[in-house]
Amino acid sequence: MRMKTRQGGVAIVTALLLTTLAISIVASLFWQQQVQVRTMENQRLHLQTKWILRGALDWATLVLRQDGMDHNQYTALDAVWATPLAETRLDQYIERERVEGENFNATLSGTITDATSRYNLTNLGSKDRTDQNDAVNVFRKLLQNLQLNPALATRTANLVKASQPPVPKLDQDTEQGKDDKVDGGKVDGGQDGITSPDPTGQAKTPPASKTMKLLKVEDLLAVEGFTPEMIEKLRPFVIVLPVPTPVNVNTAPAEVLAAVLPNTSVSQANALLVRRKQAAWRDFEHFKTEVKGAEDLPKSTADVKSEWFLVDSHIRLDRAALDSVSLVNRPLSGLNVTMNGTSVQWTHEY
Repeated sequence: MRMKTRQGGVAIVTALLLTTLAISIVASLFWQQQVQVRTMENQRLHLQTKWILRGALDWATLVLRQDGMDHNQYTALDAVWATPLAETRLDQYIERERVEGENFNATLSGTITDATSRYNLTNLGSKDRTDQNDAVNVFRKLLQNLQLNPALATRTANLVKASQPPVPKLDQDTEQGKDDKVDGGKVDGGQDGITSPDPTGQAKTPPASKTMKLLKVEDLLAVEGFTPEMIEKLRPFVIVLPVPTPVNVNTAPAEVLAAVLPNTSVSQANALLVRRKQAAWRDFEHFKTEVKGAEDLPKSTADVKSEWFLVDSHIRLDRAALDSVSLVNRPLSGLNVTMNGTSVQWTHEY
């Protein structure tokens, strides 16, 4: 009798263990399946945010291209591109299975900013000595306007200049008749030293610079004296573009405008901003004759039109979020104007 009771107890315990094991296995399978489903949903949401971003950039380039065709001679803040896109719901445009009573958020917002309203640090690397000196003076004054160390302007210029690849030296035959030719067929290379052609008669190509190239504002930390706090203070007023560009006086903030104009304070620049709101300067010569101190301003330093823009996009799609900034180039001269030359140069997500 006792043996049967013990066997029955063992059977019950075994059944309970098997049941528990089966439940655990089933629960584990369901959990793995749920993780896989959630992963697929996240991938789908991420892909959809990418497509929304692509559509937003297509719209931005279209607006900028049309503005370039309508206002080829100047770029101002009263144009359509300068109007921020408020948070816009996209729920009805997203393909997905509808669930009754579900709260599905899909929004897009963003702004387009004139990149040349900021001071372009690439200007500091100009190979023309006069242009480079002017660029350093502008950056030095901008640092002063922001109450930062003006000595950092020269240090930054040295970094930008050193990061550029040296210009290949021409051979002796090509240099005949030029002012910089010296005795013995050697060519004065200025800061790069003296370089002579190789025995084959071909021009020597100096080795590429090993100095880090300035690609974004954060790279200023490579300059001795800059701190993260200073970078954040400087960020709204400077940018790094692929090529040197003048500052657009129609869009520049007072601090940058005061840096560009000789003997102009920030308060005086603010007065110019009030005047600018009434009517933008439509040609550079008009600006030079109207604004005191701008008479001798070179076009390499300032202008009234822009070809570079920043597009900030903010996308929210259910659990997914995508914030990005894109650099757009919109040519205002040449065949690219009529051949849809407006293009996205890069996109950074943050």
